[in-house]
Amino acid sequence: MMAQLPSLVYEQKPPMSSTAFKKLALALMDESDSALLDHVSLDPDPDRFSAGQSYAEPTPSTGCEFIDNWRAWERVLRLNLAKNRAVKLKREGSSTIEPPYYPADAVSVASKAVSGDISPLDGEILIDKARWGTIEYLAGNDYFDRNSVYAYLLKILLLERRLSFNKEKGFSEYKSLYASIIESAHNSLGEPK
Repeated sequence: MMAQLPSLVYEQKPPMSSTAFKKLALALMDESDSALLDHVSLDPDPDRFSAGQSYAEPTPSTGCEFIDNWRAWERVLRLNLAKNRAVKLKREGSSTIEPPYYPADAVSVASKAVSGDISPLDGEILIDKARWGTIEYLAGNDYFDRNSVYAYLLKILLLERRLSFNKEKGFSEYKSLYASIIESAHNSLGEPK
């Protein structure tokens, strides 16, 4: 299956949607491997998070080392992003847990992404490039095992996420938000609109 698919390069348009790839993979994988496709997500534990729970506890094992390692890496990244953003916004008490410091590369990326040295868009790109590299590292060099299928799906999800970035729209929303904050500040000081 994998030999027939086009290679993926970060920032390119995905050759197919993640939904189309899942359908293709489901048809070609055995039942136990294809069942794991439901656990392949950019979110380390979408069920727990959608239920209003945090990433405080490690994600449960899926039985697949690649998926489990990916989910653990992404969880550490997100917890450290939350901590670093809270510190940057001077909300130290908002985090209820101390995030793990391993894997160190996830911790480092989280720190760099929220530093004042780069724009929010560049921070998101930095995060996604780190995700891409982690996916490649975790998948290894065996292009004919199930992990390469899971890695390919994660990369398509990242490419779809990248397509959603729109610099002009983001800047426009930033200006609108900034204007409303300024207006609110003026109104709270009793100054005319």
